[in-house]
Amino acid sequence: MEEMISKKILYMGTPEYATIILDSLIKHNYEIVGLFTQPDKKVGREQLITPPHIKQYCINHNYHFPIYQPDALKGSCVVDVIKSLNPDFIIVAAYGQILPKNILEIAPCINLHASLLPKYRGASPIQKSILNNDGFTGVTAMMMEEGLDSGDILGFKYFELKRDTDVEELFNILSTAAANLIIEVLERFDYLLPLKQNDTQVSFCGKITKNDGLISFYNSEIFYSRYKAYKIWPGIFLESGLKIKNVNFEENRSSNREGEILEIRKDSIVLGCTKGSLVLFEVQAPSKKVMNIIDYIRGSRLLLGDILF
Repeated sequence: MEEMISKKILYMGTPEYATIILDSLIKHNYEIVGLFTQPDKKVGREQLITPPHIKQYCINHNYHFPIYQPDALKGSCVVDVIKSLNPDFIIVAAYGQILPKNILEIAPCINLHASLLPKYRGASPIQKSILNNDGFTGVTAMMMEEGLDSGDILGFKYFELKRDTDVEELFNILSTAAANLIIEVLERFDYLLPLKQNDTQVSFCGKITKNDGLISFYNSEIFYSRYKAYKIWPGIFLESGLKIKNVNFEENRSSNREGEILEIRKDSIVLGCTKGSLVLFEVQAPSKKVMNIIDYIRGSRLLLGDILF
């Protein structure tokens, strides 16, 4: 019986989503010939040089394949390095840079995008599906081309998106799905018939910025969706800088003054929105630790009917 030849993979990815997919490739005995990830960054008040999640994972597990962190992929030196690695496939998952044509031509390039393409092409598909309260979401494996997430579809997995699912939970669900999907795609690659995307159904999502976390008590449904979508980063916060750390949706029918304390419970308060209300459990004042909302309103001398700001 002829021995099966291991496929050589050049992997490109940066956050934890990408790490889980890489872990699956390694566990299924694919040969990783190299990893491309984003450069180390300064993080926190002390500006400590911190590697991307995937690089730290590789260091912790003592993997010996080379790790590359170029600021950009353009230039002959990067292309020469990739050609020297002689990959059978280039697998990309939340890498953070667009691959130029001269890299796309080296080997089949497969991207694992965390949406049901052509919906939510771009940088923040997981957050966008939560913001829009989608009923379903998923992950797509596609052939890469020069356009943004516009390549032919090789396979996908989809899931029902439950009301209380936040970005952290959805990242875990979709990264696990993508980790399983890439193995299925690679095993059947020679027999797959790529499917063209329906360009009439295209939508886009951009990069998330710090300012996206600024919020007001206008609509309880929108407030809760943004809390779920931005929970990892940038979080949600009021104009005063007060961070909302733990909140639940209550209802979306009543009319109230924005931020009015409607009810004080044992470990939470009910806050009014122009439309609807929320149950707030924890907050964090600027330069302070996270604290229970009851302790916060006592310290701030806020009472029933007062406005949280």
